[in-house]
Amino acid sequence: MRLNLAYSPCPNDTFIFHAIAEGKVASGGFEFDIRLADIEALNELAATGAADVVKVSYAAYGHIANDYVLLRSGGALGRGVGPLIVARDPHLDLAGTRVAIPGGRTTANLLLRLLRTDLELVEMRYDQIMPAVADGRVAAGLIIHESRFTYMDHGLHSLLDLGAWWEDEVGHLVPLGAIVAKRSLGPEVHAALTELIRTSLLHATADPASAGDYVARHAQEMSPDVRQRHIDLYVNEYSLDVGSEGEAAVRELLARAVARGLFAPLECAPFAQAPEPVRRAGPNVPDHAPSAEVV
Repeated sequence: MRLNLAYSPCPNDTFIFHAIAEGKVASGGFEFDIRLADIEALNELAATGAADVVKVSYAAYGHIANDYVLLRSGGALGRGVGPLIVARDPHLDLAGTRVAIPGGRTTANLLLRLLRTDLELVEMRYDQIMPAVADGRVAAGLIIHESRFTYMDHGLHSLLDLGAWWEDEVGHLVPLGAIVAKRSLGPEVHAALTELIRTSLLHATADPASAGDYVARHAQEMSPDVRQRHIDLYVNEYSLDVGSEGEAAVRELLARAVARGLFAPLECAPFAQAPEPVRRAGPNVPDHAPSAEVV
């Protein structure tokens, strides 16, 4: 079966999908046309139905839930992973402030809207936000991905950690992004894709050096240290399987968006059904016996 697969060039995604992209694991009968794009561009791909399997923001999922199902593996959830608001002035009063955001359908923007409604929001691609704050085009910026490791290099200060607010206010993990697949593919394909993504992730975890060149090639000017910190933060046990804790966090986020009238209540079960992985303690992710042959 030939499918369109799209994910971001961020190190967590390229780390997870490297073995699939470069044929390091048996494909299970799938052939993929792969596209890498910024998260908001990926959200748009899903909104238009242009991808069969695609990484999206959890905040965007409410707009596509009738057509896509959330796969249980490959996503980004956790604690201490939330987006930050940064500014040049460490004492800036945000009320009425012009804030750059990395896209209207990003989870970062949803978290911000759940907390504050008194800001002027300006959409920019995520990697353009810190320069815009630094040169004064906007007073503050909502940053995601590796920017949380490098904003200090731009002379910026963290004013608000939206992930910390969510964890304190709600008590759940911070659900950032997920891999979704078209519902029309059917449950058997959903389960097979979930297992293939798990196998690819476990391959990278067992042999991280094998993913190094692929991750570096797509990370552009990011330093090796920042790439590794990015992977260490965003790739964890919930990337292998969202689990009950992750499901609860996602459902809470979507419910709060519905309560704000940002999209209609979901009519379909959001998560695909798939076998739970076998878990054990480990540095990043637990162990799991992959069903696809490693090649």
